[in-house]
Amino acid sequence: MLTPSNGLIEPVPIKLALVIPNYNHSAAIAQTLAELAQFNLPCYLIDDGSNDETRYLLQALAQQYAWVILLQNPYNRGKGAAVITGLRRAYRDGFSHVLQVDADGQHDLNDIPAMIAKAQTKPAALISGKPQYDDSVPKARFYGRYLTHFWVWVETLSFDIQDSMCGFRVYPLAATEHLLRQHALTERMDFDIEILVKFYWQGVEILFQPTKVIYPEGGVSHFKAIADNVRITKLHTKLFFGMLKRLPWLLKRKLSQHTAPIPDNVLETKATSAHWSDMKERGSYWGIKLLVQSYRIGGHWLCRTIMYPVICYFFLTGKVTREASLDFLRRVQTLEPQHPKLNQPVGWRDSLNHFLAFGNAALDRIDAWCDRIQLSQVDFPGRQLIVDQLESGKGAVLLVSHLGNLELCRAISIHQRKVKVNVMVLTSHAENFNKVLKQLNPDSTLNLIQVTELNPATSMLLQQKIEDGELVVIAGDRTSSNTQGRVMYAPFMGQDAAFPQGPFILASLLDCPVFLMFCLREQGRYRVHLEHFAETLKGPRAGRIDRLQQAVNRYSERLEYFARREPLQWFNFFDFWRKDSELERVSANSVQADAVTAESTSPQIPEQDHKTDRTSHS
Repeated sequence: MLTPSNGLIEPVPIKLALVIPNYNHSAAIAQTLAELAQFNLPCYLIDDGSNDETRYLLQALAQQYAWVILLQNPYNRGKGAAVITGLRRAYRDGFSHVLQVDADGQHDLNDIPAMIAKAQTKPAALISGKPQYDDSVPKARFYGRYLTHFWVWVETLSFDIQDSMCGFRVYPLAATEHLLRQHALTERMDFDIEILVKFYWQGVEILFQPTKVIYPEGGVSHFKAIADNVRITKLHTKLFFGMLKRLPWLLKRKLSQHTAPIPDNVLETKATSAHWSDMKERGSYWGIKLLVQSYRIGGHWLCRTIMYPVICYFFLTGKVTREASLDFLRRVQTLEPQHPKLNQPVGWRDSLNHFLAFGNAALDRIDAWCDRIQLSQVDFPGRQLIVDQLESGKGAVLLVSHLGNLELCRAISIHQRKVKVNVMVLTSHAENFNKVLKQLNPDSTLNLIQVTELNPATSMLLQQKIEDGELVVIAGDRTSSNTQGRVMYAPFMGQDAAFPQGPFILASLLDCPVFLMFCLREQGRYRVHLEHFAETLKGPRAGRIDRLQQAVNRYSERLEYFARREPLQWFNFFDFWRKDSELERVSANSVQADAVTAESTSPQIPEQDHKTDRTSHS
């Protein structure tokens, strides 16, 4: 309860008992009970049809410790059945909570006081251990857990359940008895997963306590690789369809969690004031790594199967991103009322297709970095323009955007080692995705140049690369939170939009040919559109502002042309037309070349969406 004086949560007295399921665990149970004696808690020890050796041992231990009550199942029914036996007996005996501990010595019993403290401050919640593993954990079990975690996240439309398989838990018995009377739960290894998901469905709060978990040398595991994995697969199938029946309620609950504690005016302020580059990615490192592990096991198609529910989750919960998508697509339809790629009128299905297109592009990026997409699979009719330029001995600037999948071209060029491509990036964007991608292919970060501000050293480095016949790639469609007024406005989709000055000033400083490049998926294949933009953007100081404005206008015009052709490949999921003044930036009336920010980010597709509405769709 909250005290009026200090607002702190006071502990609530609870009546707690221990439950230990045991099936042929004779090696560690004596030591486990000896360590539990210090807590002076009643203990229900369930013999789930063990062999004679274990049964006699458990009987002797029950006689040794007066606080141990031995319950015996006549045959082995399964871990879930043993736990249920203990839970229901403790409830009938008047206990309010049960602390479940496994009998195999895996759990760190020193964490029991912390578990009890959490239960006392949140007596209606289920408290679960969140395993912290050491090197003793079998790798197959370790990664297998994350596959289950993924499906639990889908089944609850939430990341609230951080671990669904740990058997170190404090159960609130009133809620548990209510659940057991309503549902016949599984009785084997899949019990731990099912009861947690169904607790979540019933609105029970689930909290986690980090705890060390070890796999003792010589320990006995009753997990049957084939039979139990088949059971878990069947369980997830059942829970998935159970989630679909509860979908409206789960979505309503998710919405209330996001909005109830925060006043509407605060939400509006957050939605309108945050710059896309200041937002953090929503996807967790382990969630992204799970997708990559799936890619390694089953390739593109298995990864796609797992990815689609994740995309749908972020579509449903990413209000700002979803609204930005709909806004853009409606602008396209206003200009082209009969657009073949959009419904009439544009609705949520178009936005969902927009999200799915982003996910597919991210998977294609992984394919490219794993050398599964070759240059022969990409149509590049303007390739000769670049070839001729590089054969001249001097490099060029490629102005790109977050339309399509330019990262695919960079991956192919790196693999072939024929063209040196240097990309200006803000690598802090999509940090988790980039970290995992680097594990797939260490070359994925090759020739990335992280720049937050253009200084003389950076300018000299890029100038040297141009003179060495290399390409410098800069995205021109993103301002940054560091822009501080250094933007130019150009017509885009019927309204003026802000474009960064930095890429165009940088191109003028490098005094080299500039090309536009877009890589779009068309009719099942990628097609690279390359255009000569300018021989140089350098010119007299007197006409610099007009010259830069003309360049920005031409860039905007071509960007709009291709974005209108393929609107679902536009991956700027934020308010692209937000005025610079709305972000309270300092306006600038002139351009100073020595204080230019290189605002551009790389054409790495996941970077943009990890930052837009904090989403990690990969």
